[in-house]
Order: sequence, then C-alpha cells, then structure tokens
Amino acid sequence: MSLLPQYRHIVNPKLKHIYLSFDERGELLIKSPKVSLRKIEQLLLKKASWIEKSRVKLQQRKGKSLDFSNNPTLYFMGEAYPFLLQEHSKKKTQLVFDEKHFTLFYHRYDEILFQKHVDDFYKREAKKYIPSWVTLWAEKMSLSPLEIRFRKTKRQWGSCSAKNVLTFNSMMMKLPQDVIQYIIVHELAHIRHKHHQRSFWKEVETYLPAYRDRVKILKNYTI
Repeated sequence: MSLLPQYRHIVNPKLKHIYLSFDERGELLIKSPKVSLRKIEQLLLKKASWIEKSRVKLQQRKGKSLDFSNNPTLYFMGEAYPFLLQEHSKKKTQLVFDEKHFTLFYHRYDEILFQKHVDDFYKREAKKYIPSWVTLWAEKMSLSPLEIRFRKTKRQWGSCSAKNVLTFNSMMMKLPQDVIQYIIVHELAHIRHKHHQRSFWKEVETYLPAYRDRVKILKNYTI
C-alpha cells in the first residue's frame, strides 16, 4: 500500500471543490468543503505524481526561507551568498554584508531575531534602489505613481492600488536586477491598465520586449 504524503487540511464550507497547493514551507495544503477522509486519500493517490513533481520543483526554487541551523544561503540581487553565524560577546545583534558573504553576529541564538535582521536588510536595500528605478521607468512610460511603499508579504512581489499607489515586496531584493526591473514595469503598467488583458501585456512588452524571459526566471524564486 502506498504511503500518503503528510498534509494540512483546511475545511471551508464555502468551497465547492478540493484544492491542493503548497505553503511557503513546502507543506502540502488541502482546502476543501467538508468531505470524507476516504475522498481525501483517493485524491492524494490520484495526484501522487503531481504532488511529487511539484514538491521537487519547490525544493529547487531559489530564495527560500533560511534554515539558520544548516549552512544557509542568502540571495541578494540574484546572487547566492554564504550566510554565516558568528557568536560574540556583545549583546547587540548585527548583520554585516561584505559583498562576499553575510555574517550575522549574535550574543543569544534567536532565529526570530535573525530573520528580522534579514528582513530589515532587504527593506533597507529596497528603499535604497527601488524608488530611483521607479522614477526612471515612470518617466519612460509617462506615468506618475502616487506613492511607493514597501512591505514583506508571502503572496505578491508587487501591487498597484486603484489610486496608483505602488507597493513592492521588500523580498524582491533577492531577485536578479533585470527581474526587479520587470516587476517595476509590471506594476507601473497597472496605472494605465487595471487588469491583465492583452492591452496590459502589450504595454509591458513595449518597454521590455523580452519580458517573458524575465517571468521565467522569476518563477525560479520563492517569496
């Protein structure tokens, strides 16, 4: 008898179908209306090949959450850098990047605090680079965003509100620079086109003729 994969099941009576996906940690997630365990098991057996292929793809994606206990690698501007933990006597925790590797100096081992320093690094770098890039592309595209904001999310690399406020995921600083430029152009294009119909993609293609290549690279990364 085949062993069923481990999964987390969320029951939502409003759903009409069963949906399979993976969360940011790579855990199999099942969302469904109230159904029998037998039906879930039958679906898992039927989708076993898809589940395994999807899990392998997910494991191969770049920029995953850091496992601080296992020689992690931190991505910045598309490059992978060793992430070193260095215990020291000072009580202050500090993340240092010397363009060859990241070193996090700490007094007390605290993975939540470590992740906060990584998040803060990405946000600082996003604020340093992204506004000038947005200005550059906005001028080329004759567009005027109302405001630029940054935040860490688990779902989107960027968004454009109805009032043309652009919000960028600070985690995008792990991506290659040309992919970051694509995300910027993508969100700016939403100022003119509040949808993903053909006219929107034509707008993007006007300024980035090879945008599809950048989208393919983007799919190799996880938020």
